[in-house]
Amino acid sequence: MSPTPHTTSVVSLYYACSQLVGGSGSVKRSELVADTAITLLAERGMRGLTHRAVDEAAGLPPGSTSNLARTRAALLELTLSRLTELEIRALGPAYTSAQAGDQAGDQAGMVDRVAETVHVQIKDRRRTLARYELALEATRRPELREMYDAAGSRFRDPAVALLAAQGSRDPVRHAHRLVAFSEGLMFDAIVGAGGMPTFEELRQAVEDFLAGMLRRPSRGL
Repeated sequence: MSPTPHTTSVVSLYYACSQLVGGSGSVKRSELVADTAITLLAERGMRGLTHRAVDEAAGLPPGSTSNLARTRAALLELTLSRLTELEIRALGPAYTSAQAGDQAGDQAGMVDRVAETVHVQIKDRRRTLARYELALEATRRPELREMYDAAGSRFRDPAVALLAAQGSRDPVRHAHRLVAFSEGLMFDAIVGAGGMPTFEELRQAVEDFLAGMLRRPSRGL
């Protein structure tokens, strides 16, 4: 059986933030709307995301979300943009060190970075569930698909750099495999029957995967 989702009340998360909208040093209304939409997607799915639902959950006056994002497509694009921003912020340390070449030749360091990336995404199931909802919707909306793919490249490109530093014979192909493997770990932990892995379990899985993928072929074979 799949693990029971642990959801929280949208209102309890965002009511306090909504009180700040419009004041000095306030939460931007666009961020409040997008953050609320992310939680609605995680808790209620795509059908539960409406302009009215966002207004109610965020404690905003009726019509506020429509004034910001007139159409459903605009609301989805706003939500995906915010989600990408939050994921980059959460995964920043791993990706920043990768792009800077920090410990580039240290495979153990790379294993740690990849495992930490997966661990962070699993811990924030709200954000990851919302991304799954948007990924499915992107298969039916070309304009969202283009935006989703562009966002994904911001995570794949550092993986290419990491693998190139490890001496990969085909870092682009290997990066796609690594991302697919990591996505599989996340999906199994969040919506599958795999349960919630520890960081050490994730690290061992990543280490085994990279060891096999980066292994040099034996001469004469």
